[in-house]
Amino acid sequence: MPPDMRAVRPPLCVVTALLAVAIFVPAVWAEAPKAQPASVRSVSSLEGDLLARLNSFRAARGLRPFRSSPRLHAAAVRHSNEMAQYGYFDHASPHGAAFWRRIAGFYRPRGYRQWTVGENLEYGQPGLAAIEVMQDWLASPPHRANVVSTRFRDAGVGVAIVPSAPGVFGGMPTTIVTLDFGFRRR
Repeated sequence: MPPDMRAVRPPLCVVTALLAVAIFVPAVWAEAPKAQPASVRSVSSLEGDLLARLNSFRAARGLRPFRSSPRLHAAAVRHSNEMAQYGYFDHASPHGAAFWRRIAGFYRPRGYRQWTVGENLEYGQPGLAAIEVMQDWLASPPHRANVVSTRFRDAGVGVAIVPSAPGVFGGMPTTIVTLDFGFRRR
C-alpha cells in the first residue's frame, strides 16, 4: 500500500480524550439551565391613563380624541412585551421588519383605500407615570407630531413591566410603553 493510502491511527490518549468529551459534554448540556424569557406583565391602568392624557391634551388644542382601538392595543402590547423579553428598544422588530409591517398584522390595510400608522416608544423605571411619558413625547418633535397629528384617528397603548429586563435595559427593572396610531378609510 502506498504511504499516502495508509490508515492513520490517532494516539490512544487522543481517542480517550475524545471519548471523555463525548460523554461529559452532553451531560453538562443536559443539566445546564435553559434561558427563561423575562417575566413580563401588562399594566392596563397606565395604558388607560396615557390614552386619557393624550385625548385631554388633544381636546385642549381643538383636536379630535383618539378612538381606542383593540387592534392597535394588541399590536402595542405585543411590541412592548417583545422588547421587554428580548432586550431591545426599537420600532423595527428583532428580525428587521419595519414597524408598519408589524402593525399591519393587527390593524389590517386590506379593504381600505387609505391606511396609515405611526408609533411612539418610551421606557423608564417601573414607576413611570403617564405624565412623564407625555412630557418626553411632547419634548421630542417627531413624537409630538404623532400626538397632535390630524391624520391619525385610532390609537392603542401597550405597557410591559419587567423586573429584570435583558439586553439594552441592563437587567434593570423597566417599564416599556408602545403607542400605535392609525387611520383607515374604505
